[in-house]
Amino acid sequence: MRFKSLLILSFIFTGATFTAYAQDPDVPKPLVSKQAQDTTLRKMMEQLQQVQDNDRQNSNVIQSLLQGREVDNITKYELIKNNIINASETYYLMNKKIIDLKSRTTTNNLDVFITSLNNPESKALGFSYSDRISELVQKVILKGKTEKNDRGGKIMESTMSIISSPIFQSFTSLTPPLAIANSIMNFLHAVSVNNKAISKEALASFEKELNKYVIYYAALNDANQKFEYGLNFNKDQLNLLQDNLYDHLMFTASVLKFKLPERGNKSIGETLNTFFFDFKKDKVIDFFSDLETKYTVGKKIDYEKLLRENPNLKEVNNQMEDLVLQSKRFENLYNEYFTLLDSYYSKVNISLKLAQDNGLSDKSTIETKQAEFRDLKTEAVNEIQASINIKELYINTDKIKYRYRVL
Repeated sequence: MRFKSLLILSFIFTGATFTAYAQDPDVPKPLVSKQAQDTTLRKMMEQLQQVQDNDRQNSNVIQSLLQGREVDNITKYELIKNNIINASETYYLMNKKIIDLKSRTTTNNLDVFITSLNNPESKALGFSYSDRISELVQKVILKGKTEKNDRGGKIMESTMSIISSPIFQSFTSLTPPLAIANSIMNFLHAVSVNNKAISKEALASFEKELNKYVIYYAALNDANQKFEYGLNFNKDQLNLLQDNLYDHLMFTASVLKFKLPERGNKSIGETLNTFFFDFKKDKVIDFFSDLETKYTVGKKIDYEKLLRENPNLKEVNNQMEDLVLQSKRFENLYNEYFTLLDSYYSKVNISLKLAQDNGLSDKSTIETKQAEFRDLKTEAVNEIQASINIKELYINTDKIKYRYRVL
């Protein structure tokens, strides 16, 4: 533009000189007034000024566009940088909390409480299931006749053998009472075939009394099974979430030039725990510091070139929404755990109420156990909430501006 202005100025003065001095001397010179010459020169100067003004205006516009482009690149880079730095902490926190939640069933104290309720030898509700069965066999089936040398004595020996069988003792805490009841009934029905002293009425009366205990243990067993099923499903979903987290992290780490882990036979949890010794927030910060140094010319960072030659940084940023959604999924699974615990608490209380209604235990004992269970459940909730600290994940995830995509 400046060259164009000088060219026009040169043309104006050259033209004026040509008009004044380059005319043929043999041709009569036209009379030009001094006023006309001044007017012509003024117009030429005005035209030159207009060209210079346009030149200056265009230059300002171009500089503004260049400056705006530079600011835009800085904004993009800072967004990408901050998102990835914050994400590095999110990866670590999510993996740690997934592992913690996967390892949870309830708590040791709560497990001990439930096991005692389901133990045939326990007197947690004021009775021993094993003793009650023995008493019922003596009273209802044998009518009090238990001499060792007669059939009644052998029936009692067999009954006690079934109750104390290693087979039932090796069962999980979910089923021994129900398995014992089923085995006892099968045994007595088989004996009654050859022992006419055991009447159908006696068997029916025994089964009716035994069913009061079966109803209680069946309700407790149902609560345990549904809680265990829910926990297993929750754990499966956490495993799937951890798989997705691993894939997401590996892409980000590869773009940031980290050496990726070799899994081998290791679990994802173990692999990630080892990887996080190297993949840390401060090292991610160092990566961007080195990147800025590399693209510094003089005292200024060439952000346009930096972004152009590292396009995968934009892709990492644009996938941050997936990471945030994974975080939300963990929050759902975390809340689902406490929903399972609430349901379990309700079902166990129902089983305790059945024990009271069927006369297996008195009201005072049941209410004491319900209060104990309530306190243990509250303790378990507080312990898990403190251990996982979901708020820490909320705060960190909120720092990721995942809604802003960089093109």
